[in-house]
Amino acid sequence: MTTSNNESSVIKPSWRQIRQSPVLLLATWGGAGLAPVAPGTVGTLAALPFVVLVLWLMSGMGALLVALVLLVLGSVASQRAGRAWGKPDHGAIVVDEVLGMLITAALPWYLLSPAISSVVFYGLAFAAFRAFDIGKPWPASWCDRHLKNGLGVMLDDVAAGCWAALVLALALQLGLLD
Repeated sequence: MTTSNNESSVIKPSWRQIRQSPVLLLATWGGAGLAPVAPGTVGTLAALPFVVLVLWLMSGMGALLVALVLLVLGSVASQRAGRAWGKPDHGAIVVDEVLGMLITAALPWYLLSPAISSVVFYGLAFAAFRAFDIGKPWPASWCDRHLKNGLGVMLDDVAAGCWAALVLALALQLGLLD
């Protein structure tokens, strides 16, 4: 199957295909990337339980290790999925959103120990990350344009996550979320 994205070589991934490949399953974060509408948003929502578990169960160093492992494995999975589907940053690849959401929430969580309701914290982290992921301020925009490989797919969301974390941390520090 091909899509009509003016690229005849772009393939529409299927459940059958990702069920047969742990790498593609990771790239789509368990199939969340196969959502017919807004797969990046769905992938970010699907990341929330994972992010909550990491923050609640791990130290800052543990979360950093998880993020580094996710960067490496996500880069490999994104590279292979991009090749399999004919587009380096195919919309079904959402493991990058998982890492971006982890960065967005983890940096303020561990550095500032936010004393706000977790529902508010995670909701704001989600909104901030999606805004920066969609808006792609530098260096996310540079990574998105120039790094057409698995690492580039991951790094543009790392950059968006850092921007979102900075804004969230600033809002926490200024008491705007009390």
